[in-house]
Amino acid sequence: MPITELNHYSVRTVNVDASAKFYTEVLGFTVGPRPPFPFPGVWLYNGSHDKSSNAVVHVIGVDVGNDKGLVDYMGDRSLDSLKGTGSLDHVAFFANGLTDMTTMLATKGINFTQREVPSAGLHQVFVTDPSGVVVELNYQAHEYTAAKPA
Repeated sequence: MPITELNHYSVRTVNVDASAKFYTEVLGFTVGPRPPFPFPGVWLYNGSHDKSSNAVVHVIGVDVGNDKGLVDYMGDRSLDSLKGTGSLDHVAFFANGLTDMTTMLATKGINFTQREVPSAGLHQVFVTDPSGVVVELNYQAHEYTAAKPA
């Protein structure tokens, strides 16, 4: 039974709104349908909302004052563990519109780094979400080359 694709990743956070804002305003995902779990959160979609496989980021809200629903459903985790990506270095997406993305990031004052992948024809942009999760955006290298001043 081979794995065919990455379905989604989840981020636990005490600030669902900040995460939702980042993933919608910066990465362009949309908030869509989410099952009625016994804890707060949002599902962020890349594409139509009629396929749950388009819900590529699941934001799991931690209600510090009442986390029983979350603990019962998913198990307990220390609040100290909710920063960054831990052993997982980053998550990555293919994208297009490099110039628009870097312009928007700069306009919003969001820090990002860029680099080329040798021999792979890719230009990468790295940005960090409000919970410290590193997100990599991969663009075809020709987008970077076309955007460089002569």
